[in-house]
Amino acid sequence: MLWCGAGSQEQGCPPMREIVAVDIGGTHARFAIATVADGRVAELGEATTLKCAEHASLALAWEAFAHNSGRSLPDAAAIAVACPIQGDILKLTNNPWVIQRSNLNERLGISHSVLVNDFGAVGHAVAQVEDRYLRHLCGPNVPLPTSGVTTIVGPGTGLGAACLMRRDERYFVMETEGGHIDFAPVDGLEDLILARLRMRYRRVSVERVVSGPGLVNLYEAIAEIENATVKTRDDKALWSMALDGGDVMAAAALERFCLGLGSFAGDLALAHGANSVVIAGGLGLRLADHLPRSGFQERFVAKGRFESIMARTPVKLITHPQPGLFGAAAAFAAQHT
Repeated sequence: MLWCGAGSQEQGCPPMREIVAVDIGGTHARFAIATVADGRVAELGEATTLKCAEHASLALAWEAFAHNSGRSLPDAAAIAVACPIQGDILKLTNNPWVIQRSNLNERLGISHSVLVNDFGAVGHAVAQVEDRYLRHLCGPNVPLPTSGVTTIVGPGTGLGAACLMRRDERYFVMETEGGHIDFAPVDGLEDLILARLRMRYRRVSVERVVSGPGLVNLYEAIAEIENATVKTRDDKALWSMALDGGDVMAAAALERFCLGLGSFAGDLALAHGANSVVIAGGLGLRLADHLPRSGFQERFVAKGRFESIMARTPVKLITHPQPGLFGAAAAFAAQHT
């Protein structure tokens, strides 16, 4: 595809447009200037990361980014937010910011904006990133199919899920709340883990197991099953222990995490009728070297009469450093082809 310089009007060159890409999570808000053209992201500038707790609202964080950038900001924005995009008032998960869609443009001083769910943005990123940002995990080592459905699963603070459908050189992203389906044990140990988690939660979703805090749930449940006394730890400390491999109980929890992720990714692929799967999320990237050595692939494939189909399904890991920002810009570009 031919990309032309900003402002170029030469015949055959798609019009270029600068926008502000924003990715808002529970802890951080990331900003970057992006250039889009002909329905795709032409360029994503350097990201600026701000702590949400240090700014009382999106508008104030926006002003801080403008000040730090030392330039006037573009007149349009693509904003990915960690909550469902429903209704006029958006309340972010694990973040006190509230976004009112009806006055968002006025508050930010722009003429146009596109809002997308944070994991919907990841779906757009998967659709548009170069193959070099898709690392092979298991299954056939081939590029993602150019038609059909790709299931996207992303463990992080929560458990994101989305569905990407490609057809006739076009693509569509379907945002889901798949991470909140019921946790389904596959073996006897998981039966015991579920029984203990039911004493803690009214309902045990997959996210209670396959997420950053989920590792703590697994760690404490396994310790109880083993009649072992362990020190209560926050998820950040426990993840470091688990990945280092020095703590036996933490390592066991991590292996159960990988098994659970494999089961869940395979279940969603079957539900979506997918011909490929992409693992995303902050923890997906952190587990890039560990997943191929774990039981992830075994659980992903273990679907009874559909094992042969699952074994033929390529599974990738998206390694782009800013998939949320890139995906937000891609969502804007896709709406303005």
